[in-house]
Amino acid sequence: MIELQNQIWWRRLIVMLLGIFIMGMGIGLFKLSVMGNDPHSAMVMAIGKCIGLSFSAMLIIINSIWFILEIFLNRKLIGIGTFFNWFCVGIFADMWANILDNFLTTPDNMISRFILMFTGVIILSFSAALYQTANLGIAPYDAISLIMDEHLPLPYFWCRIITDSTCAVVAFFFGGIIGLGTLFCALGLGPFINYFTHTAARKLCGYEKAVTVP
Repeated sequence: MIELQNQIWWRRLIVMLLGIFIMGMGIGLFKLSVMGNDPHSAMVMAIGKCIGLSFSAMLIIINSIWFILEIFLNRKLIGIGTFFNWFCVGIFADMWANILDNFLTTPDNMISRFILMFTGVIILSFSAALYQTANLGIAPYDAISLIMDEHLPLPYFWCRIITDSTCAVVAFFFGGIIGLGTLFCALGLGPFINYFTHTAARKLCGYEKAVTVP
């Protein structure tokens, strides 16, 4: 039994690291499409611009607020995955951006840009499903929708839509730029993450066989 538990733990660790690694690819593709930032980044940029702080400084402040909420509302969501996501996603995103810049250029037509953006959202959703399902720690912002799912009579994907949409609205009121990609993320990440969690991530983590989501 102990050996089996160790095997599952290592499997979950690999799945978590894989999810965070390919998340950088999704961010890189999304950035290359030039169709707006994800809702949370858009909000951070907008607030930071209003009060005169850089994106990185504002991101640390906002993530610290989410982290404090995570500690008080469900500290079980804190683990090594929390800090891997918090500090490594940016590194992987920069790495993938450099790789993609060597092979791809920003398309000059809307259809190609939409395809890049859509592919980025799918990869972001799949990667989020992997690292969240591994249950080795959730990033501060991602934890908010999971905490809502535990305390509200709503399925996860609605909770994620609420948090992403709220970020988009806050970004708009602070004068941030809301692109098609921002709106697509706000409405699409939750359902896609929910889909990949049930059809792939749980099986990869060794919890159960994948199931079909109705």
